Amino acid sequence: MIRVAMIGAGSIGFTRRLFMDILSVEELRDTEFRFMDIHQDNLDMVAQLCTKMAEDNGLKANIVATTNQREAIRDADYVICTARVGGLEAFKHDIEIPLKYGVDQCVGDTLGPGGVFFALRTIPVLLDIAKDMREVAPNALLLNYSNPMAMNTWALRRAGGIHVVGLCHGVQGGHSQIARALGLDKSEVDIVCAGINHQTWYVEVNHKGQDMRPYLLEAFEKHPDLSEREPTRIDVLKRFGYYSTESNGHLSEYLPWYRKRPEEIDRWIYNGDWIGGRTGGYLYHCMEKTDEYREMFPKWMKGEEEYIKLGQRSEEHGSYIIEALETGRVYRGHFNVENRGLITNLPDGCTVELPGYVDGAGMQPTFVGDLPLQCAATCNVSVSVQEMAVEAALTGNRELVKLAILHDPLTAAVCSPEEVWAMCDEMFDALAQWLPQFNGEGRTWEDIPAPKGYYTKSAGRVGPVPSTLTGEQSVTGSDERWSVGYKDS
Repeated sequence: MIRVAMIGAGSIGFTRRLFMDILSVEELRDTEFRFMDIHQDNLDMVAQLCTKMAEDNGLKANIVATTNQREAIRDADYVICTARVGGLEAFKHDIEIPLKYGVDQCVGDTLGPGGVFFALRTIPVLLDIAKDMREVAPNALLLNYSNPMAMNTWALRRAGGIHVVGLCHGVQGGHSQIARALGLDKSEVDIVCAGINHQTWYVEVNHKGQDMRPYLLEAFEKHPDLSEREPTRIDVLKRFGYYSTESNGHLSEYLPWYRKRPEEIDRWIYNGDWIGGRTGGYLYHCMEKTDEYREMFPKWMKGEEEYIKLGQRSEEHGSYIIEALETGRVYRGHFNVENRGLITNLPDGCTVELPGYVDGAGMQPTFVGDLPLQCAATCNVSVSVQEMAVEAALTGNRELVKLAILHDPLTAAVCSPEEVWAMCDEMFDALAQWLPQFNGEGRTWEDIPAPKGYYTKSAGRVGPVPSTLTGEQSVTGSDERWSVGYKDS
């Protein structure tokens, strides 16, 4: 039996999805789940729903629901974080205040003013989770789903002292789109995707050994559905020569070219759904979903409606990673890890998203080399914003927050420096209750060295590699436990 702590479990749809994904693995059907959330109502709903799903399928899984984070984490083997710090109340400020200054965001959870302030309030919470993990579950692995992914995991590596990997489903979604555009089965399309989270690029697309990248632009432009839904992504593909992972709405807000003139925005977004790029699209989608979950809860409990069945496993990486570590079955996915020479024209130390392999010995990221120059240029601008935001989150430096947002591509396209300073001051005031490190007391978080050495599986648990590595064994890389290398194998 393994123990999985799910922090932010009140995210009802995602928690149910991950819960059933894990239980789809026969060896994991007696898993003990600890659901933790600060919102008792949501916690009660998801605990009841998941208990019913387990019982209906005759599974031995046990669920413990608690509002006590430390007790949820105690002796856990894996910690999954899906928390949205500040909830929809804070999220509204992330979208609505920048919009007053002309910064039009669709999602606002990765870059831009919304993404930076989301990181500022999420990083302290993640460091609290890390503290509990160090003290009551020192061998656990944190599977982080909370955005902004790159900044959050960067801060955890710097100051968390735990083992962490960042997970996102963007690569899988784009992979499906590419296969649709080409008219091929997804299983026949091989990809290598690399970059930074939400700005990851399909640098290789192959079908039975043939390079399919030269055919992508025509395939997308002629596809009856995708040609309408993805105008920004197709334009970037046309100019860069590479397709990007993220939705049309996401991608449009990370770049300086597509949302800077109100009269032109309609040209670059798809109004058929929120993910196409509508202003505040994800915020309003989340607000609608909150009401929908409450309406659907009694129907799910009565069995009148059901949409997650045992064996209908999603493509979310989390369950596959746990399965690989626990059973030894090999899994290849795309993960967010520390860059240590893996992408050679992005800075060492930043968070990169690239292919990796997992088995019973641990997780190993793969070497990519240089990104295409145009892709690296776009990523490097974002990395600079991320680095300043992480430093500001860890030190409580307000001026560095403003400098980070000043250098944000979309903000820089529409705001003067004076407007950036005014916008940030307004956001600091509105979001103050979630920003403890900016309370005038100076540095709040001290750097905690990441665990020394590299990690493998031992006696059913994750533990440190013995310090007496001998013979042909060599240690490579630096991303916590993922990098044990063997010269002869």
